[in-house]
Amino acid sequence: MIIPLLRIFTVTPLVLTTFVAPNAVAQDAFPSRAVTLIIPFPPGGVADITGRPTAMAMEKVFKQPVALVNRPGAGGAVGNAAVANAKPDGYTLLMALSSISVIPAADELFNRKPAYLLDQFAPIALISADPTILVSHPSLPVKNLKELVALARAKRGQMSYSSSGIYGALHMPMEMFLHHYKLKMRHVPTTGGGPALTTLLGGHVELTAGGPAAITVHVKAGKLRPHVSWGAQRHPNYPEVPTFKEQGVDIEYSIWAGLMAPRATPEPVLKVLRETVRKAVEDADFKTAMARVNSPVQYLDAPEFARYWDADARRLAAIVKIVGKVEDRK
Repeated sequence: MIIPLLRIFTVTPLVLTTFVAPNAVAQDAFPSRAVTLIIPFPPGGVADITGRPTAMAMEKVFKQPVALVNRPGAGGAVGNAAVANAKPDGYTLLMALSSISVIPAADELFNRKPAYLLDQFAPIALISADPTILVSHPSLPVKNLKELVALARAKRGQMSYSSSGIYGALHMPMEMFLHHYKLKMRHVPTTGGGPALTTLLGGHVELTAGGPAAITVHVKAGKLRPHVSWGAQRHPNYPEVPTFKEQGVDIEYSIWAGLMAPRATPEPVLKVLRETVRKAVEDADFKTAMARVNSPVQYLDAPEFARYWDADARRLAAIVKIVGKVEDRK
């Protein structure tokens, strides 16, 4: 009887190992459930327009749902902070705009506790980068930048513009424009690019700075009139719109959209995310969706995106200091 008992006790651990190992492997698989992509603005803006086709393309690669969640507030700070402080497991991602870099710089300017720090994020990939375009309501009696500046000077303080929020992605280029020409306008901040456009389309303000992806459908419909671009060169889909640089004004600004995760996300998960986005931007439906809104894909993988973001963040922080405490202006 001794030998059979020894055989039982010898075999049992092997049997247990056989059943435990598959569970351990399954727990390591990513993604094994739905992924949440937070858009830090309301629907209708650049982050939302870029985020939706990106999420759909990622779903095809993941074989898991990618749920979009709009978390607007404080010029993007609410949604950005939600991802910065999320569990770093790859299941909560951010479609960030260039304004992500401005908010900490503004917090420092006002000696406020920062909503988040830039080093709380791990860049995954840049998706798009488009210069903003200054657009007006068609009722405004101007046809070009020269006429616009002349009218603004004649009506000092009476004209108004909408933005995506204080120090937001659409506020900064407008402040650059106003600062250079020494103009004064009433600022109407909203909760995102979509509401900023709605405010302009409704005739409640005269101007805004819009991303090509967000304004195209309205420009084509004759509901918005483009005047000038903040690009280094003319936008390929707006060849008739001159740049500030062509007018002898050395200002440049682009709204970029990029995917980010919490900084402590494990490297193997980040690798999966990077590979997923690389495949997603090659998806035919994704390319069609981006072309439909005249937003060329500007894909950069994590290392290149990190360098791009670092240079842009330093430039924007310098602009914040030049512009100063905007909300104190009367």
